[in-house]
Amino acid sequence: MSRFAKAKNALALSAAGLSLSIGAQASAQGNDRFDKVEIKTQQLAPSVAVLFGAGGNIGVSHGEEGTILIDDQFAPLTGKIQTAVETLGAKPVKFLINTHWHGDHTGGNENLGNAGAVIMAHDNVRVRMAEGKRRDGSFKPSPAAALPVVTYAEGVKLHLNGEEVRVIGLDPAHTDGDSIIHWTKSNVIHMGDTFFFRGSFPYIDLNSGGDVRGVVAAADKALALANDDTKIIPGHGAIANKADLQAYRNMNAEVIAKVESAMSAGKTIEQIKAMKPADGYGVKPDGFIKADAFVEAVFKSLGGK
Repeated sequence: MSRFAKAKNALALSAAGLSLSIGAQASAQGNDRFDKVEIKTQQLAPSVAVLFGAGGNIGVSHGEEGTILIDDQFAPLTGKIQTAVETLGAKPVKFLINTHWHGDHTGGNENLGNAGAVIMAHDNVRVRMAEGKRRDGSFKPSPAAALPVVTYAEGVKLHLNGEEVRVIGLDPAHTDGDSIIHWTKSNVIHMGDTFFFRGSFPYIDLNSGGDVRGVVAAADKALALANDDTKIIPGHGAIANKADLQAYRNMNAEVIAKVESAMSAGKTIEQIKAMKPADGYGVKPDGFIKADAFVEAVFKSLGGK
């Protein structure tokens, strides 16, 4: 299979996993569709890799001092993920960092917590998981073993395997509990779901405190850390680079500006959708979040009713 085909396949699986997490987090974990999921690995640096499966992209930082996992997809995939980590020559997971609270990024928390991993995340990830806290009240509280035991607001650093791993807490963006992870030596950044690469328009989870302006701010933070050689792991999609993230940032900023201008002119949401402000950016039109849904999320994020 070609590299392009592999990336396309990983993207399709990733988008499918995200859709399940939003619509039916609990039932997805018992669905036998996961039996057919293959966890694919891509090495990004000597001690950093990414795993593609059915859900958010997983970062792996490994070496003699232990393994750090970034996100963990769905509970039925834990065994396959652990096997993929082992095939990298890595030790069992010592630390698990959640980029945010959605089930396609935290579904394996309970399994890995029970296996001894120390779970870390933004303060609001623990709050939302512990309380099942969305504004529409659609999720059940997570079991104690699934909850982060180390939380932070601004961030934390891990010094492991000769690498400084910077975990950076963000202002509300995709949710109100997002983090990005920067491997300073390996020159890799994991964006979580503050970056969807081509397969979908951004998902702004307003019920989880998301704010579209924060997506732009998150991209700006990462762009300030990146250079032309930086490998960027999106929450969903193939591995990207600085130019890709810059284009994503610009798209968000431009759509925000168009919607804001139309709102100032007194246009309704239906009139704004008819203007097609998200067209022309090369995003897959039938992805998880479609253009009209994104435009409506921007409208509401900017205070539209």
